[in-house]
Amino acid sequence: MERAVRTGERRGYGAAVEGLLEPLGGTLIRLERVAEATPEEIVAEAHEELPGLQYTLHASAELALGLDPPARVGPLHAELVDALGQARDATAEVSAAVEEGDDDLVGKLLPEWRGALFRVRLARLRALERSPLRLPAEDVARVHRGRGEVTPTTTTIVATGLVVAGAVLFTAGAVLASWPLWAAGLALFGGGFVLFRP
Repeated sequence: MERAVRTGERRGYGAAVEGLLEPLGGTLIRLERVAEATPEEIVAEAHEELPGLQYTLHASAELALGLDPPARVGPLHAELVDALGQARDATAEVSAAVEEGDDDLVGKLLPEWRGALFRVRLARLRALERSPLRLPAEDVARVHRGRGEVTPTTTTIVATGLVVAGAVLFTAGAVLASWPLWAAGLALFGGGFVLFRP
């Protein structure tokens, strides 16, 4: 019974994090594009867009703070919450400088802002990829089917051998200035591609 409850908690937390991080991805992309611009361009062009992006960061930080992660994911979650808070505050400072039209202040805040946005992206990736949460077996099977993985067969192994042998012979023929060796290498190399067509 306890094991089932823990599995349910992990899946519930995983779904909550996925729901939190999915809209955050688009916001991060847009914020990073704004942060790549010069201070003058940011002041001139981003004054209408920044408040909405800032609000999305604020909402994401609040939602992340309200989640109760399993013990094994605690450090990753704490890192994400901290990174979101720092990015929210840095974005608020840049947004205030943009509202004032202060190019110099925006320029001074840019390195810290870019670093805070990068930290969110890093924490987001760690939360998604290094989390000990496991996908259900049916999702794992669907991911493997979606990748279209090729299992090694005799044909693929022989084709690979022909390509490698052909490349070696071709190179040896070119170095030794022996056109028959060069031609044989080219024929083997081409034969490998003819034998196996993905």
